[in-house]
Amino acid sequence: METKLRQSGWQQGWVAVGLVLLGGLVLAACAPGHERFTDDAPAGFWFGVWHGGIACISFVLSLFLDNITIYETHNTGGWYNFGFLLGISMAMGGGSRGAGHGHRRVTRSRRDAENAELAALIEAKIKRRIRAWANAEPDEDWDAVEKKAEAKFKEAVRRWANEP
Repeated sequence: METKLRQSGWQQGWVAVGLVLLGGLVLAACAPGHERFTDDAPAGFWFGVWHGGIACISFVLSLFLDNITIYETHNTGGWYNFGFLLGISMAMGGGSRGAGHGHRRVTRSRRDAENAELAALIEAKIKRRIRAWANAEPDEDWDAVEKKAEAKFKEAVRRWANEP
């Protein structure tokens, strides 16, 4: 009976090792540094999120595989960077919550108030930049364009914020 227990434990260990290797190969197929990303077809926001989420795994794989990197150099710029940082923060526990020290419970209403304040600041900055751009390019119908752009942007942000 003892021999059967040892064998099943041994077999389970090899199955676990096999699953880890298989998972690593699957992740390597989606890791940064893949030849599918070029200047003509760069990695965007969602690949940035993915690459940030698997950055630790990509680092370990990059030690053994020359074609794997941690960060995709053929990317869309700011949106890829934002996605990459978002992915890393999600993978690492989201910042201060993962630290365990000095953690304070933030109520939903306070978090909503903070998010509303942040949204107002972002909206104000975007409006300032749009106005500066509009002043550089004189256009009589700018108010109509600004209102349409603002409405579309707000709707897109609301949809994104309400996604599960």
